Amino acid sequence: MVPIAGSAYTYAYATLGQLVAWIIGFSLLFEYGVSAAPVAQQFSAAFQNVLRMAGISLPAWAQTSHFIARGAWWDVSQWDFAHSQYDVVGAAFVLLLSALLAVGIRETATVNNTFVVLKILALVVFVIAAIPLFHPQNLVPFIPLGWGTLTPFSGGNGSGIIPAAALVFFSYIGFDAATTTAEECRNPQRDVPVGVIGALLIGTVIYCVTAVMLVGVVPWQRVDENQALAAAVAPLHNAFVNWAITVGVMAGTTSVALASLLGQTRIFYVMARDKMLPPGVAKVNPRFKTPVLMTMITGFGAAVLTLIVPLVVLLDLVNIGTLSAFAIVCAGVLYLRYRRPDLPRAFRVPFVPLFPILGIFSSAFLAVFGLTTLTWERFVISLAIGLVIYFAYGFRKSRPERELIGVTSD
Repeated sequence: MVPIAGSAYTYAYATLGQLVAWIIGFSLLFEYGVSAAPVAQQFSAAFQNVLRMAGISLPAWAQTSHFIARGAWWDVSQWDFAHSQYDVVGAAFVLLLSALLAVGIRETATVNNTFVVLKILALVVFVIAAIPLFHPQNLVPFIPLGWGTLTPFSGGNGSGIIPAAALVFFSYIGFDAATTTAEECRNPQRDVPVGVIGALLIGTVIYCVTAVMLVGVVPWQRVDENQALAAAVAPLHNAFVNWAITVGVMAGTTSVALASLLGQTRIFYVMARDKMLPPGVAKVNPRFKTPVLMTMITGFGAAVLTLIVPLVVLLDLVNIGTLSAFAIVCAGVLYLRYRRPDLPRAFRVPFVPLFPILGIFSSAFLAVFGLTTLTWERFVISLAIGLVIYFAYGFRKSRPERELIGVTSD
């Protein structure tokens, strides 16, 4: 219905107005901009494993991100740069991908498609290799830690299905990323729904099969957090399987990081085009036909996060932004369906209002009961800063609500 770039931001702008659009755009900053960092850290772990197999080890301070803040996290005077650790490989990886994105979308798409194929082939290799090591008794009990504690802002006390679901929710960014490139599709009304739903179905099957096989091989208490698949099939002592999985992990993390960085740059591009951000952000390089400046600024920010912020903190920030954005999109579907039921729709969400209501409820439920008070504090403080920027610049400079779909918000 809104076949231009910008994902949920553009949809919110067209249906719910500028202020809501700004809020969701700022939430997408956590969803896309921050999400490249934890994925880059996973790539770094896999790459360093390859280096160790070749007899090369990085200095201890350059292997992982563990920034030390001895007091409150916002108290700069308590930051200990000298004794902190930095993920140098992950940061360099993000900057390299940003440069690739700056070169052009066609080149990026070709590289990304290659990596996706390698990732899927590696997962197929893992599933086949894991069959002789599979022990069904590892799946009993099927929910060993229960659902988690239903205490608001406690993160489920760190165990159970609810905090796990909140933590893994960032994987849905990949499905949403397809919507950020609507302007670059040949037929967005058809291509975007097919791409999103097709990826969701295929990804769900692959994810579930891989997870069941992994826990069937290694009891859940002993799964290696840094290299789960490779460690699970290590007893086979099969060099081909080990290398296939390692290459697949690096290819998979590369494709995800590319999608995240691409999505963030396109959202910033559209926000700047709407004058919610300075117009210079939307400037397209005449040679590469991409917003080079915004791409590199985004990459630099993600690289800094990769360098110093621990993985768990990053995932919490990504998930609260993603859950917030999804809830607002569901509200937009409800609003538009009843405000303008006559508009032509190439794809119609089924079972309205049930599906949008369930989407709002489930997203809010995971955000409240699956994430911690500290995560909410960081999000609220960041959002407050974002609103200051909006009222200082975007509110005065931006266009009136667009007549993209024949709806002007009240």
